[in-house]
Amino acid sequence: QVQLVESGGGLVQAGGSLRVSCAASGRALSYYGMGWFRQAPGKAREFVAAIDRSGGFTYYADPGKGRFTISRDNAKNTVSLQMNSLKPEDTGVYYCAARDSYGITVRGELYSYWGQGTQVTVSS
Repeated sequence: QVQLVESGGGLVQAGGSLRVSCAASGRALSYYGMGWFRQAPGKAREFVAAIDRSGGFTYYADPGKGRFTISRDNAKNTVSLQMNSLKPEDTGVYYCAARDSYGITVRGELYSYWGQGTQVTVSS
């Protein structure tokens, strides 16, 4: 099993940048495909970005394409999401999730492990 802890959330003005990170403990992160999801108040959780075990393949939901970058450092057991040109609609709780598979998926139900989330608030 793996335990995930997010950090790096906060309050930022529209147009600003923020980097959220996910630290893993327990089983090595290199065994897992990783994803970032977010949930805004009153809305369903949505997929943001994913990265495969090696970091060689990434995939982004349309809202984050060109603005967000997911990366991982398996030696440090961390996954990060760099968010640039932030918009108020990016506000939400950001969760990292791990999937015991080489590939990636946008489907949250296929991720077995979740962190507790970190709040990102973008003011207009």
